[in-house]
Amino acid sequence: MCRNIKVLYNFEPPATDDEIRAAALQFVRKISGSAKPSAANEAAFNRAVDQIAQASAILLGSLVTTATPRNRQIEAARARARSAQRFGS
Repeated sequence: MCRNIKVLYNFEPPATDDEIRAAALQFVRKISGSAKPSAANEAAFNRAVDQIAQASAILLGSLVTTATPRNRQIEAARARARSAQRFGS
């Protein structure tokens, strides 16, 4: 999985529309192989981002869990610690 796409489910507060769109954009960039589409492909690229963001929002709204929501600050601190251990300070 692309490292730039983060888990968005089961956080308090829930993922924002901007976070969902950013993940959709990263996904489309990954599968299309381009960070910025050509003018000829821009409409298709943007349509794909919109559709994936919409599907992702529906998915996140439909999932059910009994686990307690995760804390964004704690998860970010854990990620920083893993990164420091892997790559050094």
